[in-house]
Amino acid sequence: MQHSTARYLIFFQYAGTKYSGVMKTPADQAVEGVENHLENAVQKLKPVNEVSVSISSRTDTGVHALCNSAHVDIQRRADKPPLLEQTLVDALNFHLKAEPIRITRACRVHSDFHARYQAISRTYVYRFALGLRHHTEMPVTERDLCWALRDTRLNIDAMQEASALLIGTHDFSTFRALNSETPFKNPVKTLESARLEPGVSFCQRHFHRDIQFWELTFKSRSFLYRQVRRMTGALVAVGQGRLSVSQIQELLKARDSLAFPNNLTAPAHGLFLTNVQYRETDLGCLNSNIII
Repeated sequence: MQHSTARYLIFFQYAGTKYSGVMKTPADQAVEGVENHLENAVQKLKPVNEVSVSISSRTDTGVHALCNSAHVDIQRRADKPPLLEQTLVDALNFHLKAEPIRITRACRVHSDFHARYQAISRTYVYRFALGLRHHTEMPVTERDLCWALRDTRLNIDAMQEASALLIGTHDFSTFRALNSETPFKNPVKTLESARLEPGVSFCQRHFHRDIQFWELTFKSRSFLYRQVRRMTGALVAVGQGRLSVSQIQELLKARDSLAFPNNLTAPAHGLFLTNVQYRETDLGCLNSNIII
């Protein structure tokens, strides 16, 4: 008996606080990954095939996403046509309703499409706030979504000068944390943009306290393990006067993960994956480029 198979690219968002990260964890691990819940939701659609979700962009424990992506094959019985894209979105969200995970869009793609390898860029935003004596002063609407800094002001000009040094093609070895994949990952990456600009928050209009929000945005085809959090921590240290602009250049030139100062990595909870971009030609089901 023949079965109808379709591959879908799905875009999804999540609050990462309660998860071990986006990647699937073993059944005996207490804290699950986002991928566990995505696969469970697809499984509840009762496909004929074994469910396997291929995530485009890894995120760590506590890191959030407004737009991550993955591809998945769904094989239905011979008497059932492939699911319509919006039907798939609605069905998955129904089964995910108990979790802080939402499918935002689905696109049927070619059978050889790969969500990870065909992504042409990824954009991360790191959010931090100034003027808080302690993290408990953070408004509840920003809990676990922003890095609380005690500083009332930062040297913004120095931070912008330092961030400009990171743009372009470099060996970012100093700005990656070591893990089991380190020997297999090329440390040379091309950072398309690194910019600092004022941020916004719902609480600014309604919370009567002088809290300044800022955002660092980084865009590249791919990033090394904890690269964004290390770059953010180093740039904030420049703003605080703990590192100089020239020291950022020295860290780049060192090309050594162990040269990165201790306790300088920014915490996970201020980091958001905000966009995964693909070429129009790779998304055969669409008439226009997807940029979400």
